[in-house]
Amino acid sequence: MGRLDAFYLEPEGWREPYRLTGGEATHLVRVLRKKPGETVRLFDGLGREGEFRIVDVKKDKVALEVLSVGMEPEPEVQVWLAVGFAKSARRGATLEKAVELGAAGIIFWQAARSQGVMPGAVKETWRDQMIAAAKQCGAARLPGIRCISGGAAGVAAMGPDFDRRFVLWEAADAKARLEAGDMADPGRVLAVIGPEGGLAGDEVQTFLDAGFGPVSLGRRILRFETAALAVLALALLRPGGR
Repeated sequence: MGRLDAFYLEPEGWREPYRLTGGEATHLVRVLRKKPGETVRLFDGLGREGEFRIVDVKKDKVALEVLSVGMEPEPEVQVWLAVGFAKSARRGATLEKAVELGAAGIIFWQAARSQGVMPGAVKETWRDQMIAAAKQCGAARLPGIRCISGGAAGVAAMGPDFDRRFVLWEAADAKARLEAGDMADPGRVLAVIGPEGGLAGDEVQTFLDAGFGPVSLGRRILRFETAALAVLALALLRPGGR
């Protein structure tokens, strides 16, 4: 039996009677043309997932019968990326890959060299992109996503909420390399990544003053989305990771 088609059911919908509505129901009925009796996978983005049998199908509502429900384990190392906002199509790819590589969360912030102006709130389309990625890769957890005001100071103020804090900095005096071993111990990790033009000097100083460790990913200048994926890959490949 192949992998089941997956659908997102918001956490408040996990109760009898189970129903898919809206876009998820439309996709099941009109795109995939599922029929009563077929089995599908549901997930809630918080780790809960299960197999369900389709009981009844209408164009905007699908009735489901629960077969089994389980919980995806919470990762021992929870990596959050604080990414300087960039007006770029690559932002969508970053969100998708963050789901695939198991990021705990994405924080967008307005950096001095950001391209474009960060919106005041998270866009629904960003979350839709992450849901689509979760369906494709089989994840049951979606990264948290936030837009933080206050620039570098706003992100730095979040530091006490994390066990380890890093600022990725390409300057020559940031000699320490971020390695998989830095992700080995359980806990919450915050990694700050600048926008396309990099971090300004005063932003770096703000993070250093707040106790963030300056690290690099090597001599090459990476685009923000490449740096984000590299950090998550290190976490995925950490000693004892899975």
